[in-house]
Amino acid sequence: MKWDLLLGLSAAFFTTFAFMPQAIKTIKTQNTQGISMLMYLMFTTGVVLWAIYGFVRHDAAVFLANVTVFLFAFPVLLVILKNYYALSRQKKKKEQ
Repeated sequence: MKWDLLLGLSAAFFTTFAFMPQAIKTIKTQNTQGISMLMYLMFTTGVVLWAIYGFVRHDAAVFLANVTVFLFAFPVLLVILKNYYALSRQKKKKEQ
């Protein structure tokens, strides 16, 4: 294995799996208070674009890392959106 590929895969491993504990906690607790929906939408979009870039460039480290992050980021994004809309509905009910 080339040293640069090993370096890229190592970096991808640490940055990808550093993200996992927080994603798992958010999915389990459903607590998204303090997470910006706009930031997370932008983050998830960026992850998808990086995965596409890695695929097009035949860069396994970039592709695999970003696909893995997406598998954890997308469910968190769904929880954020669910909580956002639930909070919006509660606010509308209070206004009535």
